[in-house]
Amino acid sequence: MAMTHGENLTIDGARLWQAIMDIARIGPGVAGGNNRQALTDADGEARALFQDWCEAAGCTVGVDEMGTMFAKRAGSDPDALPVFVGSHLDTQPTGGKYDGVLGVLAGLEIVRTLNDLDITTRRPIVVTNWTNEEGSRFAPAMMASGVFAGALDRDWVLDRVDADGKRFGDELQRIGWKGTEPVGQRKMHAFFELHIEQGPILEQEGKPVGVVTHGQGLRWIECTVTGKGQHTGSTPMYMRRNAGRALARVTELVHEIAMQYQPNAVGAIGHVDVHPNSRNIIPEKVVFTVDFRSHVLGTLEAMVTELSETAPGLCADIGVRFKSEVVGSFDPPAFDETLVQRLRDAADRLGHGHMDVISGAGHDACRINSIYPTAMVMCPCKDGLSHNEAEEITPDWAKAATEVVMHGVVETAEITNR
Repeated sequence: MAMTHGENLTIDGARLWQAIMDIARIGPGVAGGNNRQALTDADGEARALFQDWCEAAGCTVGVDEMGTMFAKRAGSDPDALPVFVGSHLDTQPTGGKYDGVLGVLAGLEIVRTLNDLDITTRRPIVVTNWTNEEGSRFAPAMMASGVFAGALDRDWVLDRVDADGKRFGDELQRIGWKGTEPVGQRKMHAFFELHIEQGPILEQEGKPVGVVTHGQGLRWIECTVTGKGQHTGSTPMYMRRNAGRALARVTELVHEIAMQYQPNAVGAIGHVDVHPNSRNIIPEKVVFTVDFRSHVLGTLEAMVTELSETAPGLCADIGVRFKSEVVGSFDPPAFDETLVQRLRDAADRLGHGHMDVISGAGHDACRINSIYPTAMVMCPCKDGLSHNEAEEITPDWAKAATEVVMHGVVETAEITNR
């Protein structure tokens, strides 16, 4: 009788860890991490190594027009929709060695393990490297998965430019990873993603596995406060229209709004441009971005409304104009309940401690969840540190989380020869 999952399947943790360390040599940072931003030469080099590994494992690698890589391990049923598993290989400018990379190489390790054990699944398994998840060089984040899911327009994305004016489509072509496969052409039965938590909860609770039930929705609100540029030494205090002071007021407002909705909300201002940014000129204009997140849609919308209703008055009180525009947005995803329970059961079967978590960051899985059944697993990261070269996980955490994902993938793909 065919089995749908293998109760005792485990991975080669040392092999997974070595793959992570090998790819970390490409695009090294300055403090032990990585700077392998999307569509750089280093990104291209990491992709080539990943392709070599996948082909050596018997996979057929395809690339779509966004540069997303799909490494397919054949199933016994050529008509069955595949099970996808993956994440991203690009990093922040000061990124760690695990953010995104763990999820891609975990997918490869799943394939290698199935090969080792000569296991056949009915459905194909496709290991995926999504292009430009980070959005650090080209905005927005989760770019290729956003086009795949229909949330972003392909041509609009290809025309995005970086800080040097270089166009996304041109850079994709330059590094040799612009495929011809139409984006979204591939159909999925399900998608799984493994990622580091990027927060402190799992480590704090002593759990090596987090089963993600929801992702946070996000609103990025670009705000512009406009005052009057004047000499800092000769302008009387009562005559000042200080845009910098308005920034301070709105910064505190953002914190107060997020605190009203604890524990289900966060908010901060992370990006600020001050004009003219001179030591002896009172700021005449400040452009900044508010980042609000919550896994509760009503909370997210309420925070945006409160900002838009309260901030103009706070600024007007000191003679400064306020305007805002939502420049990034996605609603909170709830992951597929059947797949989520399958991951919980797998963790129990393997004896890996686990708990339900909510993803505090956006991920490619959040995009794909809008069109196909999707689930996520997280492993702890030390001190919750991420988007930092000091980001760290342990081999044991990586192994446990990968095994849980493998069981979810294999059960969904259905073993046919055990």
